[in-house]
Amino acid sequence: MDRLACDRMFVAVIERGSLSGAAQKLGVSSGQASKLISRLEGELGVQLLHRTTRSVSPTEAGRAYFERIKSLLEEMDELDSTIRSASGDPRGRLTISVPMTFGTQVLAPLLAEFARAHPLIELDVSFSDRVVNLVEEGFDLALRIGSLRDSSLIARKLCPIRLVTTAAPSYLAAFGAPERPEDVTGHACILDTNFADGASWRFARGLSVPIRGRLRFSNAEACAAAAAIGLGLVQGPSFVAGERIRAGQLIPVLADHEADPMALWAIYTTGRHLAAKVRVMVDFLVSHFQDSPPWDQGW
Repeated sequence: MDRLACDRMFVAVIERGSLSGAAQKLGVSSGQASKLISRLEGELGVQLLHRTTRSVSPTEAGRAYFERIKSLLEEMDELDSTIRSASGDPRGRLTISVPMTFGTQVLAPLLAEFARAHPLIELDVSFSDRVVNLVEEGFDLALRIGSLRDSSLIARKLCPIRLVTTAAPSYLAAFGAPERPEDVTGHACILDTNFADGASWRFARGLSVPIRGRLRFSNAEACAAAAAIGLGLVQGPSFVAGERIRAGQLIPVLADHEADPMALWAIYTTGRHLAAKVRVMVDFLVSHFQDSPPWDQGW
């Protein structure tokens, strides 16, 4: 058991919040993870973690050690990546966080394509709508939709994300199409509770219109599926609606009142050198999403 392995395990325990999570991340058993931490504490002569049957947390000394050793390990990894990339293809583990629906519907096939093109890069992708902390949780890269909050990160805009209001032909035949944004208040609306304000819909010039409906889903795909069988109007991202619009299952309404688009961003941490594995992934995504994204074409 070398010191570097002990340090990497300690950082993983703090980032994942448990020995089992750290062991899973680094591909060892929980028993081996515990031995590495004990070895590190023995060498340093200080307790680094408070352990209970349910959780682990850093001691004061552990927190101080984590803040220093994490940056040193990152610099070492950057140096390793730079040297390796100078003499060959990018390599190493690339950890990414992506939104659930966008990740499964749009990104998954592209990740497979990227993996085929870069066999020396390991992909570790988390599909979740939770906004992760890249630094504390050890992610190399995250994709986010909407506005950004953390100015300490580097953000690369990939493409616009439109919000479109649609309904099935059967619903419009039965109830008619809204002519103004305010008309949606009189319609059955399918609510996507993933939005910060799931009780209103956005339209052009900053207009926000309250909505109501009996269907509330925390997933844009579920909302679109319900709308496609005639259960009401839905407002959601065009990467979800686009395929159904092309197939005639959904029809856009209020197109002249569409809100300003959001954006898809690639987010990564600052550093003296951008790791080659991150750079090639960002360049790959830019090449696929720049200009008009594929889901907005053909309708």
